[in-house]
Amino acid sequence: MGHLRVAVVGTGFMGAVHARSAVAAGGEVVGFVGSTPEKGRQAAARFGADRGFDSIGDALRFGVDVVHVCTPNATHAEICRAALTAGVPVVCEKPLATDAATAQELTAMAAERNLVTAVPFVYRYYASVREARARITDPGHRPPWLIHGSYLQDWLADADTTNWRVDPADGGATRAFGDIGVHWCDLAEFVTGQRITRVNAAFARAVAARPAADGTVRPVATEDGAVVTFETDAGAIGSVVVSQASAGYKNALSFSFDGPDASYAFRQETPESLWIGGRDSHQVLMRDPSRPGAPVGRSAVLPAGHPQGYYECFADFVADTYAAIGGEQVEGLPTFTDGLRAARLAQAVVDSARDGGWVDIDIDAARGH
Repeated sequence: MGHLRVAVVGTGFMGAVHARSAVAAGGEVVGFVGSTPEKGRQAAARFGADRGFDSIGDALRFGVDVVHVCTPNATHAEICRAALTAGVPVVCEKPLATDAATAQELTAMAAERNLVTAVPFVYRYYASVREARARITDPGHRPPWLIHGSYLQDWLADADTTNWRVDPADGGATRAFGDIGVHWCDLAEFVTGQRITRVNAAFARAVAARPAADGTVRPVATEDGAVVTFETDAGAIGSVVVSQASAGYKNALSFSFDGPDASYAFRQETPESLWIGGRDSHQVLMRDPSRPGAPVGRSAVLPAGHPQGYYECFADFVADTYAAIGGEQVEGLPTFTDGLRAARLAQAVVDSARDGGWVDIDIDAARGH
């Protein structure tokens, strides 16, 4: 298969990450779509693409092989719908949609057309994460019964800081959980093979009001942080603490999956190691593709001691997506099914935080790993 012709929709930080990864995966970024034609042209010039498209329709008429959607959350569905209708595979930033019903519609559209889709749950691509998954899901290994961790950031710790995500009209009803909590939950389910079946959530704000785009100061309607307690289909219990306003934490995703045979702990900011706890001793396993039993595949080729970082994981994710578009069977690729799963989790968390008490989650419709 020749170069895939790629259109990137969105010109911010994530648009840049997707464009970089597309090129690393052997794609050709033929153009950008911005919130205005001028922004699309500026992004194309900045990243060396041939053209700025005036709209997603313009890009689809030009003829592209894959569309990357990296725009504010509320616009995802409309762009995905246009690409899927045109028969074009889609890589869509999470959330797939700001409500579960729309996420279900998009997932069904892609399935009906047999189109490859992907959602960048890229922390799956750390070799340490794959190592934990292989060990936990090994037959005969007693499963974790306690699944816990946190995902903490501080980019909204300052009361004067704002972002389009703060406004539910652009970001949806949940911010901290919908933006980063779903990453943690995807990892927990991916690594343990268990599914969250019930949640009990509480939301909180560090800051009551923030500046809006028009310069006025408005009450904040979305959460700065969340505490979510949950149960799984294997009888495990767990919790995750999520925050975008915890001073000093930059991108501190961590988990511990604890079982009677072993416990597994991982920190995204130091991803080259996996802590494995035993009853008599523990070990810190360093990423080393030459070690017997080490994970194999696209994300396991860097020699030991050459740190595998966020960009590397993202490029591996995009390379997997493009391989799937080319007809390869790719294990562990996060698809629209996983985006739908995240939307259902987010909806349950929002409902629980609003009403109090436990909310059940239907797991039958989204077991798609």
